Amino acid sequence: METLAASGTTRIERIVSRGHQSAPDDWYDQAQHEWVLLVQGQARLQFEDHILHLSAGDHVNIPAHCKHRVTWTTPDQDTVWLAVFY
Repeated sequence: METLAASGTTRIERIVSRGHQSAPDDWYDQAQHEWVLLVQGQARLQFEDHILHLSAGDHVNIPAHCKHRVTWTTPDQDTVWLAVFY
């Protein structure tokens, strides 16, 4: 994770993963909203009621305290995320 810019309660991060997944039963439950753009690779995000498959160019807005986890990212290339926390 690399913070690209930050001001007040807003920050922009570049996240690189390869074959990453959240630990079993480990959920993100963040106090801030998160808008995510998948720049490269593919990933699957699991929410409490559905799974979302992302490919390069896809984006999603995750409201604060919306529990989610990463269940898969491309194992043979970097998956690059651009995340804006606000």
